Amino acid sequence: MKKLLLLSVLLIFTFSCDNDSEDIPLPAYTVEGKWLWSPDPDDRTYANTMYEFVDGNVYTSYAANCGWADNLCTDADFNSLDATDRIPGVDTYTFDGDTLIWDEISRAVSFECDGGIMLNENDFGSYKLWRLNSDCE
Repeated sequence: MKKLLLLSVLLIFTFSCDNDSEDIPLPAYTVEGKWLWSPDPDDRTYANTMYEFVDGNVYTSYAANCGWADNLCTDADFNSLDATDRIPGVDTYTFDGDTLIWDEISRAVSFECDGGIMLNENDFGSYKLWRLNSDCE
């Protein structure tokens, strides 16, 4: 009798499992924060420019004294930059999860490496940004 009851309980749980794996949403990533651009689209080690997305504004900074083959910039170089290192001028942006409108130019956006790489595409081409301190290559 106990075996029949146990079997009945197991069957109920087995057939009542809801397999909604198709309904699992993708992680929501944000563009907020500091992102690095490299002139080599496949190699972050040559990054020399940092874009900082903050509350609808995009600020640009360059790491001084690095970015050349014999003196590559590190995360520490970019982390040491503050608001006084930003170049003059501010761009604006909005982001809705898959579209980034940056300085009035719309870009399709996707993410890789757990949100550490942002891929941007528009009519003018595509490029990649690496999130500062992401360890994504």
